[in-house]
Amino acid sequence: MSTVDFTKDEDGTGPVTADGMMPLWAVSLGWELRRGRQVILNGQIRDRWWFEDRPATFRELVAGVLEVRGADVVGWWDPVAGLTFPLPGHAERFAQLEADRPHTATRSGGRDTPAGDRQAGDRQTGDRQAGDRQADARQRDAGQQDNLRSRRGGERERDRSSLLSPRRAGPPRAFDDVLATVHRIAASPDAATAFVFQDVDHHLPPGQPESNPGYLRLRAAMTDAVTPRPTLAGRRPHARNAVLCAVGDVGRLPGWFHLEDPRIATLHIGPPDPSERRLWLTWLRGDFNGAPDAARHDIEALVGATDGMSGWDIEALARTSWLRDAPLQKPDKLLELHRLNVSVDPWTQLDRETVARAADVLGTRVVGQAKAVDAVAAALQAAFVGIDFGGSGTARPRGAFFFVGPTGVGKTELAKAVAELMFGDQSAYARFDMSEYQQEHAAERLAGAPPGFIGHEQGGELTRRVQERPFSVLLFDEIEKAHPRVLDKFLQILEDGRLTDGRGQTAYFSQCLIIFTSNTGAEAVQDLLSEGDEEVPYSALEAHFTQAVEEKFRAIGRPEIYGRLKPGVVVFDMLRRAHIVKIADRLLGQLTESVRERHQAELVPDTGTLHPWITERMSDPEHQAYGGRQIRNELERLRAAVVTHFLAHRPTPGSRIRLGIDDDGTPWVRTEEGNG
Repeated sequence: MSTVDFTKDEDGTGPVTADGMMPLWAVSLGWELRRGRQVILNGQIRDRWWFEDRPATFRELVAGVLEVRGADVVGWWDPVAGLTFPLPGHAERFAQLEADRPHTATRSGGRDTPAGDRQAGDRQTGDRQAGDRQADARQRDAGQQDNLRSRRGGERERDRSSLLSPRRAGPPRAFDDVLATVHRIAASPDAATAFVFQDVDHHLPPGQPESNPGYLRLRAAMTDAVTPRPTLAGRRPHARNAVLCAVGDVGRLPGWFHLEDPRIATLHIGPPDPSERRLWLTWLRGDFNGAPDAARHDIEALVGATDGMSGWDIEALARTSWLRDAPLQKPDKLLELHRLNVSVDPWTQLDRETVARAADVLGTRVVGQAKAVDAVAAALQAAFVGIDFGGSGTARPRGAFFFVGPTGVGKTELAKAVAELMFGDQSAYARFDMSEYQQEHAAERLAGAPPGFIGHEQGGELTRRVQERPFSVLLFDEIEKAHPRVLDKFLQILEDGRLTDGRGQTAYFSQCLIIFTSNTGAEAVQDLLSEGDEEVPYSALEAHFTQAVEEKFRAIGRPEIYGRLKPGVVVFDMLRRAHIVKIADRLLGQLTESVRERHQAELVPDTGTLHPWITERMSDPEHQAYGGRQIRNELERLRAAVVTHFLAHRPTPGSRIRLGIDDDGTPWVRTEEGNG
């Protein structure tokens, strides 16, 4: 017996309620049918739902709703199977409707034949039938007179006759024929019917002129439907015969198809809401690992944790609980294992000693940034140990940092070093240049364009990256240049640890390390350096950049983002004199390696002349404000001198080449023959 009371009054008028028989969107579908509207169902039409307290496919559910609403015949068309009938007995009823159609309504080329042509056709048909009867009589006479025909020959003739005889007509197969038949039946009050056209957007690709006539005929079938007479079962039918569409994305349909007619409504089918997920989990409770010991609050915790999941996902979650030995009492851990679908967590596979000395390892890559290195190393150690506020496997990212400071001091280099330390290669590091996201519509690039817009099928750049590689280091460079609407996406990521793209697919950031970089306040560094002869202390630099960042977020009206990022704000120090020589030696080492690899020669920098020179050059406040990039710019003249020397002298393999600089800043290069 149904668990839904559709009509509280005897006349069939009354509020429709649902308490487990069907999802809420199916109840809304019933309301629209009672209003006399045709409906385009769009969204999760391939998900698993329920009907009359049992799991059901989308097709079973919609067919059941249409039957409950009074349809004597429910037909279902899709590009693969054609016209089928999901309910028992409905194919026979459809065949009866086809057999009862008026003989005068013959079709020619998909259109009704005019009356005059029909009369002429009837006369021609009568003449042909009379001729056929005369021919049959002559054949019978000839058969009686010809006694020489053998029995085998007669059998062959009968077999040939049965093979060529017309077969019993079935339901139409071609789309145009199905549509014409549905149009005729829906426009007749003789029977309460309902037909659903699924994935019609794949059969009639939008944007192609040849598809428009098909959409026009489909809309005509929808709008020409009439109110049927009482049904066979005595139920009061819906306001008109139903001709529905079911598509995954309504944006793939032509806008004029449904927007220009108030008799056609669109109904979006989203993922189950909390009450519907609670119903699913109550039914599936016994299928979960740990079900005998589960309490009500465990189910409620899982209801919240499964937000955004489909019915199929919830069923698969029960299987995951056994496959991965994760009881439902630990919903965060269960969801993490289900979403990532990996057996090895890279965060837990790190070498303990490597994690313990992460600060030393990162410090060799990033010179002079002890505080930033220590902060990142602490986050990596916390992710490795797995201790944090909240439950295990919390949805928030493993770490979120806001690197701010002068330009060219190692902010990007530190992000690369973290990716290589954690995952063994720098490909796990993804950089997003926020200068490309200055326009409001740029937010769609991160999460994907909404339905109906160009690029919708591709998804977002950020969401696609995280879906493909959930274990990543994400660097958002120069975040201050992004549009405030783009920043709102980051607030969702930092708070909820997830972001849903335009296709409805969710990317989870719980295994990501997120780093924002900013040069906010860097324009005033040169003025700070020019105020006195002594170097600016780090405390003054930290106070300056912290205030600049806070004022920046307040100016754009997003102080809540700064509040979320404040614990992770790390101010990078300017390059001190002691660090300049180290960075210069590293760059010279890269130049030496390049010479050795390409020319099998040994380049020997003369540190006695190079160190004092680069230190003096970087003492200029204007140069110092550009950090490590300026050191590279200064050393560019040395690289040019080496190139000129190789072109002029062509040193032999094994040669030693010394590189230095004169007091006036002129580079010199000298070749010393090696031992071979």
